[in-house]
Amino acid sequence: MPKAKAIAAALVGASFLTIACAPLLLARETTNRPGASDARTRAQAIVTRMTLDEKIALLHGLFPPRAAGKTPNELIQAAGHIDGIPRLGVPLIRESDASLGVANQVEQRKGDTATALPSSLATAASFDPAIARAGGAMIGAEARAKRFDVLLAGGINLTRDPWNGRNFEYLGEDPLLAGRMGGAHIEGVQSNRIVSTIKHFALNAQETGRMVVDARIDEASLRESDLLAFELAIERGKPGSVMCAYNKLNGDWACENKFLLTDVLRRDWGYRGWVMSDWGAVHSSARAANAGLDQQSGQELDSEIFFDAPLRADIASGKVPMARIDDMVVRYLTGLIETGRFDAPTPASNQPIPYAAHALVAERAAEAGIVLLKNDGGILPLARTAKRVVVIGGRADVGVLSGGGSSQVRSVGGVPVEIPLSSGAAASFARVTWHNSSPLKALRAAMPWAKVTFVDGNDPAAAAAAARDADIAIVFATQWTTEAEDVPDLSLPYGQDKLIAAVAAAQPRTAVVLETGGPVTMPWLDRVPAVIEAWYPGQRGGEAIADILTGKVNPSGRLPITFPVSEAQAVRHAPVGLDTLNSLEAQAAANPANAGAYYLKSFPVDYVEGSDVGYRWYERQKQRPLFAFGYGLSYTDFTYRNPVVTGRKTLTVSFDVVNTGKRAGAEVPQVYVARDGSKTPMRLAAFTRVTLKPGEVRRVTLTAEPRILADYDVKLPGWRIAGGRYRVAIARDATDRSRMLTVKLAPSTMRP
Repeated sequence: MPKAKAIAAALVGASFLTIACAPLLLARETTNRPGASDARTRAQAIVTRMTLDEKIALLHGLFPPRAAGKTPNELIQAAGHIDGIPRLGVPLIRESDASLGVANQVEQRKGDTATALPSSLATAASFDPAIARAGGAMIGAEARAKRFDVLLAGGINLTRDPWNGRNFEYLGEDPLLAGRMGGAHIEGVQSNRIVSTIKHFALNAQETGRMVVDARIDEASLRESDLLAFELAIERGKPGSVMCAYNKLNGDWACENKFLLTDVLRRDWGYRGWVMSDWGAVHSSARAANAGLDQQSGQELDSEIFFDAPLRADIASGKVPMARIDDMVVRYLTGLIETGRFDAPTPASNQPIPYAAHALVAERAAEAGIVLLKNDGGILPLARTAKRVVVIGGRADVGVLSGGGSSQVRSVGGVPVEIPLSSGAAASFARVTWHNSSPLKALRAAMPWAKVTFVDGNDPAAAAAAARDADIAIVFATQWTTEAEDVPDLSLPYGQDKLIAAVAAAQPRTAVVLETGGPVTMPWLDRVPAVIEAWYPGQRGGEAIADILTGKVNPSGRLPITFPVSEAQAVRHAPVGLDTLNSLEAQAAANPANAGAYYLKSFPVDYVEGSDVGYRWYERQKQRPLFAFGYGLSYTDFTYRNPVVTGRKTLTVSFDVVNTGKRAGAEVPQVYVARDGSKTPMRLAAFTRVTLKPGEVRRVTLTAEPRILADYDVKLPGWRIAGGRYRVAIARDATDRSRMLTVKLAPSTMRP
């Protein structure tokens, strides 16, 4: 067995627990780290020895691209830098983006490459926390090898609108799925004794006007949706830091929102680490500090270094008590100590990285997250009878598409296509980028018996002619999305819908492979027998797609996000605030001397769906989507037998999962619940992923998350499970009601 595959076999085994050990042998389990109380006590002892200048220095960090000459220490061109205090052993901290790998967006660090995971949405589609943990552990290991101490990973924001430009960085629309997958990812990153953040706290649900939008929602709905996702992820992942968001929440900036940062995070959840700002998200000193912000990140991107001279003035005037300053520093040190970073010195130079083995981790994640949406007539997997295959469009001859923004990884293997942006909010830090993993080349390698040709798809008539002469046509369609911008609609750009329709009209055996940042509409769906959602599949995406198409890998991904028939089915029918933003920009241009006053004007978005996000909204509105949350097909068949449900204090469901087909494959059983007689839509309360050989039977027992069964009662305050009868669906997706049970639960309450 080749060395890389031998290493990878150990790294991507069932437990996924040792992946970060390969480069530096520094991965440790949480049980080997200081206890939370010990960490805080130790941090407090260090702070008592600090001068005020030393304390203040830890409360604001540099943005390296704009910080030349501001530190005697080496500045690595990345997201952030906080000098240490050598006399007290406080380490220098360097921060890097993001969740998909060690980012190097516009090649600030010339020649520095890293392993690129698939999009977070693709990882979420695996419904497998082990996949999420393995990916986190791998990118955390690379971050540490590259001398970074904090990875700005852990995006947990729920998908409320399908056109959010940053959906690909997040983990879908369901709080249980996002919380469990996000927590596992964070846990993996921090197994390397570095810090992972969790972000963006909270309700950063659109990119249009993301710096000024005022997200409005009632407390109970927020607790049952986005905050629950954060709560679950923090419980499992124990991130060293929380990053507050750009937007306002119910009138207050997220980074000076006492309800979020003090009442929820610290009081209710007992969080002990530190709150860092997003880059450019700070608007005050005393208000932010007293609300619970501990550190101003990327200070050069704010209008002022609020946590230096202004904070000193607020201390002197008594607006910010010294006890709060001490707590800010204690929380920062506690996050470093609890994650193990404080006691694990950063290497003096970059360390070797087993890139070949790590590439296989990325490939495994891509395979597990690819979703087979349609397969009429079983035209997939590709059979040996397919002697002439034409691949059309999507630049599939050179690579696979990547999402844009701060999470952009310059992947190992190079960038075959990179298109700068000439305008727009993302132009300064995003480029349209393909990873060097050609599906065309991978298909040719996987199908030596066939002639596999390529047509670029720019001319639909020429593509249709090529398809007519082939045994099967595979159309690759792309939708690029990026941080800082929402897509205007859900159609495929650049006339690709017309291309697919033309090819399908010429060739009845047409398969479509989608590389998108989220849902797209499919006006051609009835004319195409096979559709695959590959998301942004990372640096080994071409190989993963080829393995799915040829049947080397049985597809097992499930949608973590609902695909609507049209924009009209969504809660909001288009991105909110575009007209408002255009008006403010026009006013700013007309009054350049006072432009900042216009750019900081806020506008509201009312989240009228409340906690009924995604699939719950569709059920509430009695709408059937194009493809439901949790949906996905396989090349084999599964059935569920002998279900038993138990209730009282805990809702538990047991049943047999049987592979009734002829191939090994993975199934994702899901349990949805709702109180009988309630108008509340059914909620995902439990899920698992089961891999079975043909004919294999496995007994599965799933226990419902109690906070999913409950409603949040602001008067209690806390979670309240109403006693009575509950409906339980053992399902393959959020609309499946073919296996319904009922059970009685006793009334109970839980703390916030």
